Amino acid sequence: MQSLARRIRALEPSCGPVRLVAVDGPAGSGKTTYAGRLAAALDCQVVHSDDFPVPWEEGPGPWFAALEESVLRPLADGRPGAYRRYDWTRGAYAETVTVPVAPVLVIEGVGTARRSAAPLTAFTVWVEAPPDVRLRRVLDRDGPGLEQAWHAWFKAEEAWFAEDGTRERADLVHHT
Repeated sequence: MQSLARRIRALEPSCGPVRLVAVDGPAGSGKTTYAGRLAAALDCQVVHSDDFPVPWEEGPGPWFAALEESVLRPLADGRPGAYRRYDWTRGAYAETVTVPVAPVLVIEGVGTARRSAAPLTAFTVWVEAPPDVRLRRVLDRDGPGLEQAWHAWFKAEEAWFAEDGTRERADLVHHT
């Protein structure tokens, strides 16, 4: 991970003075774990897509506008960003998270490496795992009562990634 961190630090800034790194891939693939390890190696913050409300029925597309408006645009202008973290357990917004201007920022979640964000992104990582492993992980995390919702989500994100070409544009593909 240290050699990847050195490689990323050597890149030109992509979002104002920040090197934006997107860790993307399907649900349950291990993005959060990978992003956490990469951020530790880079000594930087991680912004998680799970901090933003994503209605199941809308799929992976719409949540990104909130990240763009509250974090990426300010950083592109050289200013800190901030957003209110969504607490899924309470079903309400929680504390405000400040995102300072720093050399590197990692964003992780389904749709973070989308084509529309490519001009702001210095490096993208695609994380993948077999579908049965992914399903087991999300059900272990969220409970078996959401299995049908997860099957629908997997179909929605599969369509999203196919249309966006996300995996094909990744700088690095990581298998978990």
